[in-house]
Amino acid sequence: MSPSRTSRAMAAVAIATTAALGLAACSTGQQSSSSSAAGASVAPASGKISMTYLQKQGDQEYFIGEAAGAKAKAAELGVELNVVNLGSDANKTVSEVQSAIAQKTNGLIVVVPDPAVGPQIVQAARDAKVALLTSDDQICTSGPDPARCAKTDLVPRIGFSGAQMGGEVGKRAADEYQKAGWSPAETRIIAAWKQDVTVCTDRVNAAKEAFSTGAGAGVQKIDVATDNTPTGAQDKIAATVTANPGVKNWIVWGCNDENVQGGVTALENAGFKADNIIGVGLGAYLACKNWNSGKPTGMKAALFINGKDVGALAVQTLYDKLKNGKDMPAEAFAPTTMVDPTTFKASGATCN
Repeated sequence: MSPSRTSRAMAAVAIATTAALGLAACSTGQQSSSSSAAGASVAPASGKISMTYLQKQGDQEYFIGEAAGAKAKAAELGVELNVVNLGSDANKTVSEVQSAIAQKTNGLIVVVPDPAVGPQIVQAARDAKVALLTSDDQICTSGPDPARCAKTDLVPRIGFSGAQMGGEVGKRAADEYQKAGWSPAETRIIAAWKQDVTVCTDRVNAAKEAFSTGAGAGVQKIDVATDNTPTGAQDKIAATVTANPGVKNWIVWGCNDENVQGGVTALENAGFKADNIIGVGLGAYLACKNWNSGKPTGMKAALFINGKDVGALAVQTLYDKLKNGKDMPAEAFAPTTMVDPTTFKASGATCN
């Protein structure tokens, strides 16, 4: 899932008070937030509520599911919802936010293609007194890089815990590695992700830590910067494989299924057999395509994340803010499940 960055310092957001979401289908993380950027100064809406859901890469299976979950929840609540596909265009994010505000939307839910536009989005929402919530990726009120922001400057977010997800991926990779019985000297790990996306960095760092704990072996890791797409990851990982001709076995993880799918494809194209590849995806919407083929694959497992849960939770959270004045949580997390060729169908994973 990189456009140029813009940066304007904004006023900080105070995140305080505890708020429980009360949605039985989802587990929550931190639940403390009262943010002017998120709409604390916005009065509860009267009459029919309108929301705009702005998504990066809206044609990816995960985000298609997220939009479906958001639409279903909006219909249930009687909310007018407009979903916009931003692609990978950071500039379009800003223009679509301005357009939604001009059309008198009551609230914005944004999945940014680039976190650098965060301060602009926050300022636009604040000036218009429109409630703002992010899903999936974090943005900061005071700078372009959420990783360098104080917690009090982060806009409330609905999604998944990067640390928890990455930990599950690393643990499963360690299990597969031990089962394979590979030598550390003959093995390399590829960690692939878009390195300016904070939640991606959280995931791969947690995967590394969990792998080290579970495998108990010093396997060398190679970080590969990608654009979070299958073709982008495939090209970058193919070059990495070429630059390491002596490696016999490869472990691949990344920010999402796209990175791992691209890595597995690159390795297979380079002549590596499925028995010499351990790919652990994150999403399962591309991994299950390999499993449906019935052929041996280096994609050994994937963490199933259901975008529908996130979309529904985001709409419910913003609705509670607009309708009842309920503070939005700093973060709320949906559940995840590790799946493989034998379990993915029962999990409800949908293939892209």
